Formats: sequence, structure tokens, C-alpha cells
Amino acid sequence: MNSYEFEKICKNTIIEYYKENGEKTDNVDLKIQDVYVVWECKTLRNNKALLSTTLYDGMYFECTYNGDKEELYLDAYKKWKNISIPKSKFDKEVH
Repeated sequence: MNSYEFEKICKNTIIEYYKENGEKTDNVDLKIQDVYVVWECKTLRNNKALLSTTLYDGMYFECTYNGDKEELYLDAYKKWKNISIPKSKFDKEVH
């Protein structure tokens, strides 16, 4: 499977995820152009990508294609926090 095909499958899978699991009162009508790839790689027969959407819900997704089994796995995550930790705290021991 090439990158274009894999990205299309992932984006359509995420759109279906929102149709089945999204908050109905939000009236989300997600289009393929509203889903974007953050990172993608291919190793042997397997593909993996991290994706997100233009929605402001903090969700991001990991799609993994197992080429041997010809299966796609979708993991859906919610970003709760983004904390900045300065380098000065990297070597501090916690007591």
C-alpha cells in the first residue's frame, strides 16, 4: 500500500469514528480535508501515522496497518495537557 492510499484510509476511518462516537449535539460534519497527518512512516509491509483534525476537541489518532494480517488499528487519544519543563529541572531528583 502506498502513502496516499494509507492516508486516505486513515482519514476516512477517523471521519467514521466521529460519526459513530462524536457528540451528536456538536453537529460535526467532518470532511477529508479537515483531517491531517502529523507524522507517517512505512516499515516493511506495515504503516503507521499520527493524525489530528481541525476540530478544537484535543483529539489525536494513531493508525497502524498490519500488512501481514491486512488489518488497520485505530487508537483515539485525548490531549489533556501540554506542560513545558525547563532544562534546569531535567536532572533534579524527586524526594
